[in-house]
Amino acid sequence: MAHPTEHPHIVVHSPALDGSRRVTSGDDTLGIATHVDDVGEILRLADLYVTDVEGTDLIEWQGGGPDDWPGLSEHHETT
Repeated sequence: MAHPTEHPHIVVHSPALDGSRRVTSGDDTLGIATHVDDVGEILRLADLYVTDVEGTDLIEWQGGGPDDWPGLSEHHETT
């Protein structure tokens, strides 16, 4: 268990085909986000209050940053 002064390792994973992104802390899935605001709410519900999810070093953004929320249309080109 982490010491209270240690910060958890929060990861916002690469977007899924629908554009949603899994948010984890260690091995625990905290929730699924479809927008950057969802990340803040998921962390709040987990009692991890991060006021600036876009600018903090506490969150590792994989597969794109806080502005990357591609939808299904961006993963597949229509013909």
